[in-house]
Order: sequence, then C-alpha cells, then structure tokens
Amino acid sequence: MQTKITRTQALALLKKYNKEPFHLLHAFTVEAVMRYFANTLGHAEEADFWALCGLLHDVDFEQYPNEHCKKAPELLAEINAEPELVRAICSHGYGICTDIKPEHEMEKILFATDELTGLIGAAAKMRPSKSTQDMELSSLKKKFKDKKFAAGCSRDIIKQGAELLGWELDKLLDETLKAMRETEQTVLQETKSI
Repeated sequence: MQTKITRTQALALLKKYNKEPFHLLHAFTVEAVMRYFANTLGHAEEADFWALCGLLHDVDFEQYPNEHCKKAPELLAEINAEPELVRAICSHGYGICTDIKPEHEMEKILFATDELTGLIGAAAKMRPSKSTQDMELSSLKKKFKDKKFAAGCSRDIIKQGAELLGWELDKLLDETLKAMRETEQTVLQETKSI
C-alpha cells in the first residue's frame, strides 16, 4: 500500500490536535517502530504507509479521549487520508474503543506495539542511561510482569497483540525492544522539534 499523503501533511495534522510533548513523543516512537517493522518484515515498499499509520494512530486521543478511534476518521479526512490508513488507525483500538479488528499484518503490528512502546519507554526512563540501548530482554520481562510498573500499559492488550500476530510474547517484546533501540536516535532528533 502506497500512501498519497505526505509526512508533512500528517505531521501538521498531528500537531494541530496534539500539543503535549508526551503524546508527540509517543507518536514519533510508534512511527519509527512501524517503519522498522515494515523494513524487517519484508514490506519496505510500504514503509512510508506503515510509518504514517504509527505517526497518526492517536491523532484524536489528546483532544477527544472519550471518542478515541471514533473521531479519527473525521480528523484524517482533513488531509484526505486513504480509507486503508483510516481503517488501520481505527483498528488499533480494537476491543477497547472500536470493534474494527486488525486484519492485515501492519494493523496487527500497530495494535501489538502501541501499548508495548509505552511500557518500554517507561522502563528506559527508569534506567541510569535513560535509554533502551543497554536494556536487556530479561529486564523488560521483569517490568512486564510487575503489574504496578507503568500500570496504564495493558499487558492483556500486549499479549493479545502477540496472539494476533501468531508470535510468542517473548518475540514481540524482543523485536519491539530492538526496534526502539534501532530508532532511538531518530526519535530523539524528532522530539527536538517539539
């Protein structure tokens, strides 16, 4: 799937409806992780599309938290986002705020990694390095098992995401950690523009 909207258009829309640095950082993180997965899973020609889905997945969350994934189509229409992009973005709220089930591999990756990037980001902040670069999978697994740590990140959704992909939970944790390690500098550069 090639996208007809540009990153400049997507970023302008994101920043129109999102002002909180935390929300923008999350958008940049998921964008980078989605691009990483597109490239590593053999979908390099669709990497821009995957990345834009990651960038815009929470476009409506900050201003319309009670209408998350329901308001998104209206906002995305402002930039004439194609139906496939709108569907993918809405599907990441499956079982939480929408009944649109992730069907395509990209939608499943978005669903599976959205919460997990938050958990990994919170774990990285607790490290002396404040980075994912020196984080081991074993350390991440301990944080995952500690229900009190980053309690807002649903472990059930992360597990459901792994199941949707047909992956072991460890594989999802490890691959997403690798993705965040690989893209950390890019995300940091991006956040300087906030």
